[in-house]
Amino acid sequence: MSGSVYKVIELIGSSPNSWEEAAKTAVETASSSLKNLRIGEITKLDMKIEDGKVTAYRARVNLSFKYES
Repeated sequence: MSGSVYKVIELIGSSPNSWEEAAKTAVETASSSLKNLRIGEITKLDMKIEDGKVTAYRARVNLSFKYES
């Protein structure tokens, strides 16, 4: 049988600058210890607010990677 198996994990990246940078941080950090990352899906965006100002952007990312046989 020829098929593939993938695992999906959820990560939260943060950045003081943007949601895009927060998502990129999550993916790049995960890629340092996980192989075969395939798909990233942003599932939620939020921000941290202190004293009425946005201090951090956060991106919740589902990442999938392929199991190796």
